[in-house]
Amino acid sequence: MQLAQQISSMVLALRRKVSIKVRQPLTAIMIPAVDAEQKEQIEAISSLILSEVNVKSLNFVDNTAGILIKRIKPDFKKLGPKCGKQMKQVAALLTDLSQEAIAEFEAQGQYVLHVDGAEIVVETSDAEILSEDIPGWLVANEGRLTVALDITITEELKQEGLARELVNRIQNIRKSSGFEITDKISIQLTDNEDVKSIMSDWSAYIMTQTLAGKFELTDTVPNGTALDLEEMDLFINIQKIG
Repeated sequence: MQLAQQISSMVLALRRKVSIKVRQPLTAIMIPAVDAEQKEQIEAISSLILSEVNVKSLNFVDNTAGILIKRIKPDFKKLGPKCGKQMKQVAALLTDLSQEAIAEFEAQGQYVLHVDGAEIVVETSDAEILSEDIPGWLVANEGRLTVALDITITEELKQEGLARELVNRIQNIRKSSGFEITDKISIQLTDNEDVKSIMSDWSAYIMTQTLAGKFELTDTVPNGTALDLEEMDLFINIQKIG
């Protein structure tokens, strides 16, 4: 559960970084598991993570696949006491490690460097392993865990996000109107092309989630409440049925 919370927290932080609301579904999370044990642990909690962060799939990628490019940032405060005069050489060797060597470093938790005929064992705590963002993705690192989030919002994902947002707005109006949870409602909503597009695929979902027995798109909404939805100027009127 702690691992699920950590991954969920990392993904939610990436969402906040680019101001993508949690109600907006996204396509995929990509994780380069450092070993079989980590992969097995994440697989066991993947459905919980996806539900929490509203992402459709969680995929694993080989560290050496060339998709995620990693680099090492030496921690000079920790390397100084350990390496002494050889610190600059050690730091240079660390920053020059290949992607395969970095993957080995992560998996083993340490890496042996040869400097002036001596062996120096560097721990993962002596450096920070970072992943570079790739086009369409954001990447976060915490210790041995790396998470990449696909932030590309397709038109289909956008429509689904708007449908979820509309449900949330309607539920809030239901609550503020004092309706009971089981009360069925009728909805009038301003008609425009964007709303028609949403309703063409998501009308059943919206009506089920809000207990709407009737949903009408109309040019004018008498006594409507202003509904600012993705810069669309909409008005909505909700009435209890019966």
